[in-house]
Amino acid sequence: MIDKLGMPKWGLSMTEGRLIEWLVDEGAELTVGDEVAEVETEKINGVVEAPAAGILRRRVAAENEVIPVGGLLGVIADASVTEAEIDAFVADFQAGFVPGETEEDAGPQPQTVATETGVLRFLVQGEGGEPLVLLHGFGGDLGNWLFNLDPLSGGRPVYALDLPGHGGSSKQPADLLAALRAFLDSQGIARAHLAGHSMGGLVAADLALAEPDRVLSLTLIAPAGLGEEINREYIDGFIAATGRRDLKPVLQQLFADPGLVTRSMIDDVLKYKRLDGVREALQTLRDRLFPDGRQARVVALDRYGGPLLVIWGERDEVIPAAHAQAAPAQAETHVLADVGHSPHMEAAGEVNRLLERFLAGGQAGRSEEETMLVPKTMIVEQLRARGDTEAAERADRELGEKVDTEQDAGLLADLQIDTRKLVESFRGQSPAVG
Repeated sequence: MIDKLGMPKWGLSMTEGRLIEWLVDEGAELTVGDEVAEVETEKINGVVEAPAAGILRRRVAAENEVIPVGGLLGVIADASVTEAEIDAFVADFQAGFVPGETEEDAGPQPQTVATETGVLRFLVQGEGGEPLVLLHGFGGDLGNWLFNLDPLSGGRPVYALDLPGHGGSSKQPADLLAALRAFLDSQGIARAHLAGHSMGGLVAADLALAEPDRVLSLTLIAPAGLGEEINREYIDGFIAATGRRDLKPVLQQLFADPGLVTRSMIDDVLKYKRLDGVREALQTLRDRLFPDGRQARVVALDRYGGPLLVIWGERDEVIPAAHAQAAPAQAETHVLADVGHSPHMEAAGEVNRLLERFLAGGQAGRSEEETMLVPKTMIVEQLRARGDTEAAERADRELGEKVDTEQDAGLLADLQIDTRKLVESFRGQSPAVG
């Protein structure tokens, strides 16, 4: 079997990326999620992960080469595939590839909905399963989830929302919790998994405490609301900045690696800040949530009894990582080394894996072994390892890329796969973090 390693689409405006560096050599054994190459876009640098298990048989793209979204970076295949077959795969792909017409390039487009709290802009990707709603932080927008939307949408609809005063939503000051409620109602979402970053984490926690039956699980990424301290210079500096020179050092406080702040990122934020009503909306939020350089409220998170995941960057310069210690005892807490205030961007692969496993184990009314989403490639590899080629081909043909061990229980039984052992094996391969 031959798998394509392609140039991903990160964000609405990405059309191409520059391959900065290969992180593995040809001939390297890969598992799903391994970091294979670093790519630079006009927004931010990111890491391309292996979409399938196998051997990196061919590095097609050269370092510093610019590749369109959907273009071929490399080829993953097992040892049984001949060099001639690899050559033919590359030639066929290159002959038929048209930039802008690939599955990767055809990403979701923003939508808007009018609610009693104003017009709200959002993106939705994926279908089936229980919905996940992503909430950005102060001064951010739905584009902050560019590395997370696609990986998390394999078995569920994922919504990324622009909160009032941000992105493409109305700029008049509005109650953020009321806006979240209104958005969920507008989409007919009775219950959802919530994941919030920074200020968005506070909004998510507020809903979980006010209406716990509406929240299937809660993921907080460097959230506000777990302590009083916050970097006043960041909040005030973000509001006050009017040009590249004064905005760049403010944005660099979001990352452990300041080099992640690109000129395009700075220009996008400046464009947003120059919209009518933005400055006033941000000032209103600051005065309401972070008066006098302190957080106005510390939420009583121990009152929330549902599944809870807390992720923080050890080198957070905006909200101290020490606040993670305030998470209640039932929380699954991870503090990531060499990561700043935006783990979902700076350590996207790690955050996606943590969140995917958490969501799989936190679906309401289903046991841990029943809810795990397992990569199809893992099952196919097990079947091949025991010499059952026919079963492996059937699994590859009939299973989705992410296998729900409850919904696919019948087929797994036919394939003589022990679900409990499969889940234990998958958890054993998952990296220990924090």
